[in-house]
Amino acid sequence: MDLGAGAGAGPKPARGRLGAPSSGMRAPGTPWARFSAWLECVCVVTFDLELGQALELVYPSDFQLTDKEKSSICYLSFPDSHSGCLGDTQFSFRIRQCGGQRRPGHAGEKHGDSGAPASLQREPAHYFGYVYFRQVKDSSVKRGYFQKSLVLLSRLPFVRLFQALLGLVAPEFFDKLAPCLEAVCNEIDQWPAPAPGRTLSLPVMGVVLQVHIPSRADTPEPGPPEPSGHETLLPAPVVLPSVHELDLFRCFRPVLAHVQLLWELMLLGEPLLVLAPSPAVSSEMVLALTSCLQPLKFCCDYRPYFTIHDSEFKEFTTRTQAPPNVVLGVTNPFFIKTLQHWPHILRVGEPKTSGDLPKQVKLKKPSRLKTLDTKPGLYTAYTAHLHRDKALFRRLLKGLQKKRPSDVQTAVLRRHLLELTQSFIIPLEHYMASLMPLQKGIVPWKTPPQIRPFRQDDFLHNLERSGPQLTCVLKGDWLGLYRWAAHRRGPGLPRPVGARTHLLAHGSPQPPPPCPDRRFFKSPHFDGWYRQRRREMAQKLEALHLEAICEANIELWMKDKSEVEVVDLILKLRERLVRAQGHQLPVKEATLKRARLYIDTAIGSLPKDLQAVLCPP
Repeated sequence: MDLGAGAGAGPKPARGRLGAPSSGMRAPGTPWARFSAWLECVCVVTFDLELGQALELVYPSDFQLTDKEKSSICYLSFPDSHSGCLGDTQFSFRIRQCGGQRRPGHAGEKHGDSGAPASLQREPAHYFGYVYFRQVKDSSVKRGYFQKSLVLLSRLPFVRLFQALLGLVAPEFFDKLAPCLEAVCNEIDQWPAPAPGRTLSLPVMGVVLQVHIPSRADTPEPGPPEPSGHETLLPAPVVLPSVHELDLFRCFRPVLAHVQLLWELMLLGEPLLVLAPSPAVSSEMVLALTSCLQPLKFCCDYRPYFTIHDSEFKEFTTRTQAPPNVVLGVTNPFFIKTLQHWPHILRVGEPKTSGDLPKQVKLKKPSRLKTLDTKPGLYTAYTAHLHRDKALFRRLLKGLQKKRPSDVQTAVLRRHLLELTQSFIIPLEHYMASLMPLQKGIVPWKTPPQIRPFRQDDFLHNLERSGPQLTCVLKGDWLGLYRWAAHRRGPGLPRPVGARTHLLAHGSPQPPPPCPDRRFFKSPHFDGWYRQRRREMAQKLEALHLEAICEANIELWMKDKSEVEVVDLILKLRERLVRAQGHQLPVKEATLKRARLYIDTAIGSLPKDLQAVLCPP
C-alpha cells in the first residue's frame, strides 16, 4: 500500500566567565535552551585607539562567531562617521550568517515556528543585531569620548521587544558593566520560550515586560494582551503593545504622500536605497518598508543599516549585473555615487518633531540626481499602478492638526496597507485553493491525488472577473501589478522603466546592465508565498488521507494482504504519527488515537517474530 508523500531546559552547563573569548560552538547536549530561544548571544563593542571598533566580549562565552561576522558586528554597531550621534541612540542591523548552522535548535523551536506568522519566524540564515550605542564626552579617555555599544544578536525579528529590553539594560550596563550583564543573561535564561499565541511575563532587572507572541490564529489587529492569573503576583508589568511593530506613522511621516508607491516597489521586490541622516532613521525606515506587506512575508533581502565596510559591499554595489532584490539602509552619501545606477533611491532628511506634517519628500526623476548633495526626495522613474488615496492623506493630516495620538495614526495607516495587501493576495489565495484535490477523491488505500500546478496564464485569465479591481475601493491598474515587467533591454529598444545611465569613474557614459523581469511572479515574494502555501496544502492533503484511513475498516483491508503490505502500512502510519505529533500535520487528537489503535491492530495480526521486531521490549 502507498500512503504518498515547549522545551525543558535540562541540566544547565557551567557558565563561562563573562568576557572570555568565544571558544567554539556549543556542544549539542549543553545549550542554554531558554536563553537560546530568545537570543544567540550578547556582544559589547568598544572603540580602541589602535584597532578602531573592537569586540570586547561575547556572552555566553562559548558562542561561536566567525571572523567575518565579528568584523560585520563591529562596524555595524557604530554609527558611520558621516552621522554624528552624540548621546544614546538605538538602531538595528541584519547580517548573513557565515559557515552554516552552528547551534542545534532547541526542543520546540520548530513547533514554535510552525505556529508563528511567516513574517515572524526565525531566520535560519541571518542574524538580527539590536544596538544601543552611547557616545559621551569623557576626559578620562584618551580620545575624549566614551564610545561603546551593547548588541543583542537574535534570529527573531522582535525589534520592539529587544529595543525595550536594551532601554532597560544598556544604561545600567554602561554604569556597572560586566556584573550587570551577567545577571541579565541569567534572568533571560529563565524566560519561557516565545510560544506563538501566548502572553508572557518576562522579568528583567526588577521590571516585568508583558508581551503577546503573535500566532497565525491571531486577527490582523489583536487587542492588548490580557494577563493570566499568576501574573497578578508579579510587579505591575510594562505592557508592550507588540513585539515587532514599529510606530509606522512616525517612520513614514516624511513620505506619506508616496506610501502607496513605496508599497508597490516593495511588493514587486524592487531594489531600493534608503539614505538617512542616522542609523536610527535608516533602520526604522527600512523595517517600516519591509513590514508594509503584512501578512505577506517580505522575502527579499534587506539591510536596515549597511556600511562600506560590510563583507557584502562588493556584492551589492557591482555594476556588472542588475541590482539585486534588496532594500539597503545607509547613512554615507558615498552610496549615492556608488549606487546611482539603481532604479530607486529614497533620501530622508532630519526627523522633525513639530506637530505639523513635515515637508513631504518630492518625487523626482533619476536625471535630477546629483552626486553627494542630493536633497531629500524619492528618485525613481517608476509610475504607480494604483491611484493615490487622497482621502487617507487628508485624514492623517487632520489627525496631526487635532493632535491625534501617534498609535491611532499608525493604526489607520497600517489598516490601509493591510487592505492593499489583502486585496492583492486574496485572488491568489482563491486560485491556489482551487488547485487542491476534492476531498471525495481521497481514497484510504491509494496514493492521494496530486495538487494541480499553478498556471500563471489561467490565474491572469481569472483576474478579469475576480480580481481586486472589482472589490477594492481604491482604483487603478490592479491587473498591471500582476503583469508588470520591466522588459529586458536590447539593441534599438527604448530605455526600460527605472533604468539609469550612469557614469564610470572616468566619466564616460555606459549603458546600465539589463533590467530583470520584475513582475510579481518573478519576485521572491511570490516564490516565498507559493512555497509556503503549497507546503501547507500538502500537509492538509496528508492529514485528510490519514483521516480517510482511520475512518476505513482496517481488518477488512488486511484480510487479503501480505505481511509485507501490513508492515508497510504500520511503518507509514508511524511516520505520519511522528509528523502529526511534531505539529507538521493539522490532525485532530481523535484521529491520532485511532491511528495508534490501527497500528496495534495491524501488529497483532502478524506472527510473533515480526511483532517482536516491530515492538521490541
